[in-house]
Amino acid sequence: MTQLPYELFIGLRYTRAKRRNHFISFISLTSMLGIALGVAALITVLSVMNGFQNELRTRILGVASHVQISGPGDMLSDWPAVAALAAADARVIATAPYVNVQGMLTYDGAVRGALIRGILPEHEEKVAEFGGHMKAGTLAALKPGEFSIVLGSELARALAAIVGDKVTLIAPQGQVTPAGIVPRLKQFRVVGIFEMGMFEYDSGLALVDLQDAQTLYRMQDQVSGVRLKLQDLFQSRQVAYALLSKLGTDVHISDWTRSHANFFRAVQMEKTVMFIILLLIVAVAAFNIVSTLVMAVTDKQPDIAILRTLGAAPSGIMAIFIVQGALIGVIGTLMGVGGGVLLALNIDVVVPFLERLFSVQFLAKEVYYISELPSELLWGDVVAIAAVSFVLSLLATLYPSWRASRVNPAEALRYE
Repeated sequence: MTQLPYELFIGLRYTRAKRRNHFISFISLTSMLGIALGVAALITVLSVMNGFQNELRTRILGVASHVQISGPGDMLSDWPAVAALAAADARVIATAPYVNVQGMLTYDGAVRGALIRGILPEHEEKVAEFGGHMKAGTLAALKPGEFSIVLGSELARALAAIVGDKVTLIAPQGQVTPAGIVPRLKQFRVVGIFEMGMFEYDSGLALVDLQDAQTLYRMQDQVSGVRLKLQDLFQSRQVAYALLSKLGTDVHISDWTRSHANFFRAVQMEKTVMFIILLLIVAVAAFNIVSTLVMAVTDKQPDIAILRTLGAAPSGIMAIFIVQGALIGVIGTLMGVGGGVLLALNIDVVVPFLERLFSVQFLAKEVYYISELPSELLWGDVVAIAAVSFVLSLLATLYPSWRASRVNPAEALRYE
């Protein structure tokens, strides 16, 4: 039968043996629980931050496009040719023309400025997700020549308009008449209301048919640009550079990572800061192992002296206490990983329970559009956190173990 190395055997024996000094046992338990708590908190918080990042990306890209091609001065001629050239790239799965113009909407005395987007509903459904966020009506109700409009929920609320009402759209470009310059205006019938969960869009975006927008703003057959949807949204920058080389410098190409960089940069910065802060909890708990092992070395000096007189090498003595400290770190890390993974996977159950238990609401629907804590567990994060925790625990064992290896047997046994 294969025997364990004596360093491993004695290190395990020291860990599970009842101690004469109960204070050492208490510090060992505290260190273990501290590591477990820190690791669990790290996994849970990073999973929630990943969930927020994914939720934010989903909501933004439900309205914005992965890649956007626009002409000089927001005027693009022969958009079908541009769309066909873009669609020739295997990474592009859908294209849609659009018109982006400013306008002012008024109804029953209320006036609101808005971004007016002219679209082809059958194309827009392929690059955006308005259809799944309609509170009333449908996007397909936008018909050319009928001058119908779909409003964001906050914009509709500000105007006090509902489906069936007729709102007046005032274009900033005026027309010259004998009485002077008069703004162009047209009545549009509300055929739908959407709610994307992003205040920027819900309060300031209105959708009309592409042809109606071209007619009102006198754009003839021109559009502002073409929006693209990709198979992999993380390839947007590569696709943008590839299309720029094909289309030349007459067009401007931007992708979602540039147009909404501030949102994602802020979330990533918060995620990094939270990781560093919570890692300090793990570090403090891990370095409590130093105290545990220093006292354990003092307590076990006679044992160390006997082992040395029996021929144990200093490296062997050092290995005994490294095993003891590392075992505390491993058990704490495994407990934390188990607790953190369970909590991250069940955050949608735990948070509502705590809200009911303490009669509080962490993310009020009246204030936050993301009213539930999202969670996305990434196993890469779990492995990285566990590895960092184990390394910190291992580092904490080095100094006390080195001190143990330096114990002089004669000095240790003098008063025994």
